[in-house]
This record gives sequence, C-alpha cells and structure tokens, in this order.
Amino acid sequence: MSLKKIIILLREAVRGSEQDFTEGNINRAIVLLSVPMILEMMMESLFGIVNIFYVARWLGAEAAATVGLTESMLTIIFGIAIGLSMATTATVARRTGEKDMEGAAVASVQSIIVGILISLPVAVAGIAFAPALLRLMGAEADVIEQGSGYASIILGGNVCIMLLFLINAIFRGAGDASVAMRSLWLANIVNIILDPCFIFGLGPFPELGVTGSAIATTIGRGTGVVYQLWILLSGRSRVKVRREHLRLDLPVMLKLLRVSVGGMFQFLVATASWLGLTRIVAVFGSQALAGYTLSLRITLFALLPSWGMANAAATLVGQNLGAGKPERAEHSVWRAGLINMAFLAGITLLFVFFTERIIGIFTNDAGVVAYGVSALRIISYGYIFYAFGMVVVQAFNGAGDTYTPTVINLFCYWLFQIPLAYALAIHTSFGASGSFMAIPIAESALTIIAIIFFRRGRWKTKKV
Repeated sequence: MSLKKIIILLREAVRGSEQDFTEGNINRAIVLLSVPMILEMMMESLFGIVNIFYVARWLGAEAAATVGLTESMLTIIFGIAIGLSMATTATVARRTGEKDMEGAAVASVQSIIVGILISLPVAVAGIAFAPALLRLMGAEADVIEQGSGYASIILGGNVCIMLLFLINAIFRGAGDASVAMRSLWLANIVNIILDPCFIFGLGPFPELGVTGSAIATTIGRGTGVVYQLWILLSGRSRVKVRREHLRLDLPVMLKLLRVSVGGMFQFLVATASWLGLTRIVAVFGSQALAGYTLSLRITLFALLPSWGMANAAATLVGQNLGAGKPERAEHSVWRAGLINMAFLAGITLLFVFFTERIIGIFTNDAGVVAYGVSALRIISYGYIFYAFGMVVVQAFNGAGDTYTPTVINLFCYWLFQIPLAYALAIHTSFGASGSFMAIPIAESALTIIAIIFFRRGRWKTKKV
C-alpha cells in the first residue's frame, strides 16, 4: 500500500467510517477500528497522568497520597465498569451484525440504566463518608484533612466514570470507534485546561488545591458524557436511541448483567495478581519496588496500541457472529493477532537493546535503574506471546463468552504466576528477578491455553 493510501486510511479511521465490518477487507477493518481505539485508550490513561502531575509536583506528598488512595477505592468502580463494558460491546456488536439496530438501541439504554443504578449508592457513600473511607484505607490525619474534599467529589461523581466507559462500549460495539475517541479527547482537553485553574486559583477561579483537581476531572468527564449522550440521542451514531427506547427491559438487562459478571472477575483477578506480585517484590526493598513499578508503567504505556488492536478484534468477532459469519470472525482474530505480534516484536527489540536508556529517562538512582532494567527486559521477553493472547482473550469477550477467559486468568495468574514468582524469588538465587521471570512465563502459558480453547470453537455458538 502506498504512503498516500495509508494516510487516507488513517484519516478515515480518525474521522469515522461508514464501512460495514462484516464485509470487505479484514486488514482495512482492523485499521479503521484499532486506530481510534488506541487513541481512546491513551486519552483514558491521560486523566491519571495529568492529575498526578499537577498534584505531586506542586501540592506535596499528602495531596499525592489522597489521589493514590482514592484511585485505589475506584478500582472496584473500574472493575464493574469494565465488566459491563465487555457485555455491552458484545451485545451491541452482535445486534449490529444482525442488522438489528433496534435491539442495539434497547441494549444500550439498559446498559446505561444499570450503570447509573450502580453508581448512585457509591456516590452517596463517597459524599457522606469520604473521611471514614480514607481512614479505612490507612490514610494519616493530614491526608484525611486535606483530601476528604477530593475523595468525596471523585466518588460522588463516579457516574461520569461509569457512563464514559459504558457509552464508549456502545460506540465500539457498533463500530463507531472514532466517536468514542473524540469523547475522551474532549473530556481530557477540558480537564487539562481546568486543572491548574481550580488548583491554583487562576483568573476568576477559586484556589482549591487538591479538591480543585477533583472538580476539574469530574467536569471534564461530565463534559465527555454530555457529548456522548448528544451523539446517541441526536441520531449521529450507528446506534440511534429514541424516546421509545427509554424504558426498563428486564430480560435484556439481566442478560447484560449475566455476561458482565465474568468481565468484572477478569479485571479483579488480573488486578489482584499484580498486587500479589508487588507484595513479593517489596520483600527486596524500596529500590526493587520502585524499579518494578517504573517498568510496569512503561510496559502498560507500550501495550496501549496492542489493547486497541485487541478491542478491534472483539468488535469484529461480535459483529461477524451476528451476521452469521463465524469463519470471518475467527479469521479476523488470527489476522489481528499476527499484526499485534509484529508490533510487539518491535517493542521487544527496543526494550531489550535500549533498556538502560529508557529507565534512565525516569530516574538516576543506580539501584532503581538496576532493578528497573532487569524487570523491563525480562517482562518484554513475553510480549510476542502475549500479543496473541490478549487478542484471543478479547475475542472471547467480544463473543459474549466472558466465563472462559475468567477461568484462564484465575488459573494462569493465581494458581500459576503467583506461586511461581514466590518460588523463584524466595527459594532460588534469582531474588527479585525471579518474580519478574514469572510474568512472561505465565503470559505465555495464558496465550497457549487461550488458543487451545479458542480453536475448539465453542465461542461461536455463544448467545448474547
């Protein structure tokens, strides 16, 4: 493909495409879906980066601790939102593939209603009991005094987080990936502009410190949600929500909840396993922990494009199953997996040969650099395997089979990775590097097991 055609294709991906993803060239479909999904994920990660940048750099340790503790409490909300998002994407994609846009609209509304109902009690608890919740998380008196306002606003506005996830899941399932991307662009632009205004009291804005960061973030996310709802209700997306769709439909709602439970456990199992690994690494001191944490942040950023590719595969699987084309759905997964492997092979080479320079950008502490280099290099050896694994796991989710990847995660992370990391780190001479080795070994095992289950093809008959 010529450079001109590539530029035209990328421009179409960002602007939005009307292509039917159950027809035509699969490579083209993967690009049109994955490019905006990659940019969307980068925008989502930017929220946390912007907040911690302003807070940690200018407001001190207590304010930074407030952000960290509140984000930890939000892990449950993120888990629920991700689980519901998986179910929503699978259902909307299936209805879209069936050309049943009425059914897609009904499922979309039920997903939004569920998200709001779950968010309300969390909001009430956050507003009423923020100091007690921070105390429960182990916050010191200074952190509670300074950070209660931040926690109450972030938790009180958690409905914005929930709806950003869920409505973007609707857009992704329908193939409107560029709309999902633009909603997070808008939310982040508002957050970036308002953060310093509310924190430092610029111009007519009051100086609110860390509480101002929470206000700016919630307004930014809220703006993104308003834009999403406008697109949904104005008929500008593939899913067109009309007044007659704004009602309870318990059978559809219960189906969404049933599929979403597996997605929630997937997230929580994976998150808890990383916490377990962190606890093992902590045995070797603060430098080991700092180096490991730094390598993980770099790894997660490097994997963002790969997650965009995996999400694109999920949409293609759902839509093509709905269109009665299971072979095209399967072929889309193999193709996306191979493209992802090629991308992460390049990242692996970069991390293996330039590890010291990459880690050195973030710290000049020799001990931290040594552990960070070891962790980043060892973890990167598993990228090529994991490239295929993440695509296959998301393919299961796109088919509405959230149970299979949940069981695989539970086995590979908790019954294999954690014991292996403990054994290699504590009972061999590898030390902290032993826990790092467990990561690519477990990820490779996950990929092999996922492919075996995927090839059996039971996901092709999953009903959503």
